[in-house]
Amino acid sequence: MRVLITGVGGSLGSRVAAMIEQLPEVEAVAGLDVVAPTRQLERTEVSVVDPRERRMVTQAVRRFEPTAVVHLGIYEPDARATPRVAAERTMAGTTTVLGVAADLGGLEAIVVRSGFEVYGRRRGTAQVPDESVAPDPTSTFGRTLLRTEQLAQATAESVDASCSLLRFATVVGPDLPSPLGRYLRLRVVPVNGIPDAPISLLHVDDAARAVVAALRLRLDGPLNVAGAGSVTTFQAVLLGGNTPLPMVGPWWSIARRISSAVGSPVPDHLLELLQRGRVADVSKLDVMPDLYPSMDTMDVARALHTWSTQ
Repeated sequence: MRVLITGVGGSLGSRVAAMIEQLPEVEAVAGLDVVAPTRQLERTEVSVVDPRERRMVTQAVRRFEPTAVVHLGIYEPDARATPRVAAERTMAGTTTVLGVAADLGGLEAIVVRSGFEVYGRRRGTAQVPDESVAPDPTSTFGRTLLRTEQLAQATAESVDASCSLLRFATVVGPDLPSPLGRYLRLRVVPVNGIPDAPISLLHVDDAARAVVAALRLRLDGPLNVAGAGSVTTFQAVLLGGNTPLPMVGPWWSIARRISSAVGSPVPDHLLELLQRGRVADVSKLDVMPDLYPSMDTMDVARALHTWSTQ
């Protein structure tokens, strides 16, 4: 395999690259991102380029001639970029990288980092959706993820390649910029009033292992991935010794403004999680030991409070 990794400069991308470098079946590895990885990589050819620079991205993909694309260049709003820039980078990178890779003629596998946000949290929809539930996103990030999935599937079908759609719970880690991670580490944390809905979490190390396993196994179709169990935001705040502040109705708009002012923006997909929770059925993982997370959601929530602010 010749594996091209988008988003290689991020916490997840650099972990995945380091793991893929060790696979005996991989001939070469290349990566694209707006920043270089902070992790030392041994044989990954990195191109630092904004996904919106289509000519430069096209040249890099053509030069490398990938047979597999691991698409982690999915920019979460208010993680490393503003919501507008995050959406622009994600969609520009998706269309250019997948389009060029398909045109080259050797593409055999695509792995996409997606998320539970694609299911949406519309009233009356499944509270714990499995992979058979039709996506119906109700946030900007969810719609971006769904569009990315659709483009990846269409590309894979056009060249008869496998297409793994890894729908992750909210991914957090010690060196991963995360709107939720920042938010839960505030000293006083607005949470939803009764009822406080559950959420699932996924450690970045477990997310990386799932990506590599999906590539090696040539998984096809969507797969939900999260640490076992769930936690409420109220519980997650208390685990760090911070103070939860129950919110209802119009008070949320005030809480969002205050949170943004102290350096913890609340994009619409995070507000959706805080108000309505976000979990999904991960029972398929029971028969996939290579993808089963090592940390459950409660352990990930505890670990959040031992990491430096990102």
